[in-house]
Amino acid sequence: MSLLILIATITLCLVASSASLQRFHTSPKKDGSLSFLVIGDWGRKGAHNQTKVAFQMGIYGKKLDIDFVISTGDNFYNDGLTSTNDPAFTESFTKIYTAPSLQKQWYNVLGNHDYKGNVEAQLSLVLRQRDKKWLCLRSYIVKAEAVEFFFVDTNPFLDEYFKPGGKVYDWKGVLPRVEYISNLLKDVDLALKESRAKWKFVVGHHPIKSAGENGSTKELEKQLLPILEKHNVDVYLNGHDHCLQHIYSKIQFMTSGGGSKAWKGIVRKWDPKELKLYYDGQGFMSVQITNAKSCLTGCFGPRQSKLHITFYDVYGKVLHKWIKSK
Repeated sequence: MSLLILIATITLCLVASSASLQRFHTSPKKDGSLSFLVIGDWGRKGAHNQTKVAFQMGIYGKKLDIDFVISTGDNFYNDGLTSTNDPAFTESFTKIYTAPSLQKQWYNVLGNHDYKGNVEAQLSLVLRQRDKKWLCLRSYIVKAEAVEFFFVDTNPFLDEYFKPGGKVYDWKGVLPRVEYISNLLKDVDLALKESRAKWKFVVGHHPIKSAGENGSTKELEKQLLPILEKHNVDVYLNGHDHCLQHIYSKIQFMTSGGGSKAWKGIVRKWDPKELKLYYDGQGFMSVQITNAKSCLTGCFGPRQSKLHITFYDVYGKVLHKWIKSK
């Protein structure tokens, strides 16, 4: 490789990893309320109760009149998509989440299994055209007036994925890794600093804190968590551990990784004062934010906003609720 080509290649990688976060906007309902479902670790062509979870999501999606769905990653098992023509996209997504209530925008992040395949396929506009509800980027922001969501690509943070002789991942667009992570952290830090949202959610595939099989992610605890704490993030949503989980702290750590295959009987010791829910079965969660509009001229004082979070099992049974007001 000539020196000029090498320099050009390095420059392109730096530009790709230092790009500012793309922003999207979604409008809440006329009364200012917002509702959505959260699901993770799902893409198994309907197997391991994926279709049963999808059925219950359809029921609650209608009941709650959801505005969108968030996916916490590992969208296609076991090795992501091979290309934009991979039938797994239709077999694991379009043909599974068929309920009318789920035909809303899906905001997706990538999981480690997605990185085993062709990452560019999941990010492609071709899939968005094929199924209008699909949207997947590495890292981005979604604003809904008083609520803001910061989607973060957590995969490059994990050292184990870069060990020589280990599993093969598609790191195109990520290397050089150090620059990618550095620029991403700067972008997230700045975006959170500039945010005036009443509620701030951060979404990533890997847990920061977890009592599940994979446990807490030390790289995220060291590098990402201080930024989230500094900017008073309310909730961190993740998948990766195939369970439903709520760890109560200054930030609420919520795991929704029960979209298909679950891990029965695997739980780490954790302070019961913090571990409000640990369910190692299939399921999903819902989030409702009521009266989220800012108070307009003529109001007497600021309007209270209330956050309702609920976890459901594969049969739609409510497992846990948590409410917070601001």
